Amino acid sequence: MSRFLALLGVLAICLLPAAAQSADQKLVVLGDSLSAGYQLDPEDAFPAQLQRILTERGYSVEVVNAGVSGDTSTGGLARLDWSVGDDVDAVIVELGANDALRGISPEITYKNIEEITRRLRSRGIEVLLAGMIAPRNLGPDYANVFDPIYQEVAITHDALLYPFFLEGVALNPNLNLSDGMHPNANGVAVIVENILLKVEELLAKAQSS
Repeated sequence: MSRFLALLGVLAICLLPAAAQSADQKLVVLGDSLSAGYQLDPEDAFPAQLQRILTERGYSVEVVNAGVSGDTSTGGLARLDWSVGDDVDAVIVELGANDALRGISPEITYKNIEEITRRLRSRGIEVLLAGMIAPRNLGPDYANVFDPIYQEVAITHDALLYPFFLEGVALNPNLNLSDGMHPNANGVAVIVENILLKVEELLAKAQSS
């Protein structure tokens, strides 16, 4: 019986993706529906597509999807410690879109994004902030306070910054689902292509730190 159980254990390990078995680095994507893959097949979500292209480029990294649809920056902060374990080298923080959609005070969003980044950096984890911009129907006063959040936090905590996660995808009907807000598989591919250089910089920074 013990030999049978041991065999099952070996088989389970063999069935794991190669990146999960022997990766030199672990990268967590802490986000909301935009990165979680809302209404997409798991292999089309941002972390999965990013995993494939990094593997193709020779990186030994495991990309983990820690996205939760509907999550705000408050929710991301609340689940930070169990979403990002001690074996993580780097984190992409993609949060804040739902804050803006709900008109949450930018001061609250700033406090949450700053605290998430501070905690991660204090643990020696490298951070890439995937920024968001406020919907313009909320008015210029809201946008003027919300939009600079990510740059300010990045400067304060020596984090990397990708200014707008949906760059090249937002408002393009060919790259979004019918709701006009969430990227489709092709839209995710554009995001991955656009953010790739920053992700590579993140991994290099994590490797040297």
